[in-house]
Amino acid sequence: MKKITLGVSLFSFTGEYINGQFTLEDCIRTAGEIGAECFEMVGAQMLPTYPYITEEYAREFKAMCDGYGIPMTSYGANMDRGMLPDRDLTEDEMLRACINDLRTAGKLGAGMMRVQYMTPPSVMKRLAPYAEAYGIHCGIEIHNPETPSSPTMQAYREVYDQVGSRYLGFVVDFGSFANGPNKPSIDRALANGASQEALDYAISSCYDKVPREEVREGLLKMGANAAAMGAFEDMYAFLTFSREPDFAGLKAIVPYISYCHGKFHYISEDLVEPAIPYPEILKTLVDAGYSGTIVSENEGHHAGKTVEMTRRHLEMQRKILAAL
Repeated sequence: MKKITLGVSLFSFTGEYINGQFTLEDCIRTAGEIGAECFEMVGAQMLPTYPYITEEYAREFKAMCDGYGIPMTSYGANMDRGMLPDRDLTEDEMLRACINDLRTAGKLGAGMMRVQYMTPPSVMKRLAPYAEAYGIHCGIEIHNPETPSSPTMQAYREVYDQVGSRYLGFVVDFGSFANGPNKPSIDRALANGASQEALDYAISSCYDKVPREEVREGLLKMGANAAAMGAFEDMYAFLTFSREPDFAGLKAIVPYISYCHGKFHYISEDLVEPAIPYPEILKTLVDAGYSGTIVSENEGHHAGKTVEMTRRHLEMQRKILAAL
């Protein structure tokens, strides 16, 4: 079976990029130096003329990739559905934005594109012929707190089955399978005076799926400070976790996967992501026949440690895959 390709999302280097420590070229070079086989770029973050690019920029960009021997395989598109002050974008406007993103992705040489789930299934259905024309596989991102089996994502799958295009699918973010509290979030809360009692209450409540408002009231009665409340809000949103991650749902959508985001927030020296069960995720993918791409996506943004954490993440995945 073809091996899984391991790349890096340049989003991993956000801290260094926005602080001026890294240029786009530094991000690309660094990804190659730490062992990535390819990379993803988020256009809204790193394209100076986003959402458009010139032919000259595209030529220079490709020359840079060739020079460092690392291809761009995926383009992270954004859907700013609320960009207007008085209304959401219409479906026609969202479709035009997606088509423009396809053009940009194609000029840069990407064969895959992440589409955010603010783009509804009806627009994805209309996007199919354009994705086919450009030869770019478009995947809606399954991002925590969504899972492969959640109704929101199943609505996309139903449309994909109706359309029957191999150019529509999913970008699976591994944060959707978190089975424990986020270490950087907890560490930050403790450093800012949160009590262990309040955090333990929030963690156990999240595991037990206690309603959000009930937990909020309980924390306020305990006298939880702002740091504890912030960590709690994270647990009930984009950093939520479960005792039973949706591995069955992941297995079921493998034929629909465009590529994967290898989400991580912290990797220990012994190569473990404490909140995301990588051995189980990778085994599920391999057993189901997945042989596509996983791009490491660091959202811990540890000051001064981003590159090392991302290198560890690549090493961790290679170690796990080698043992399967």
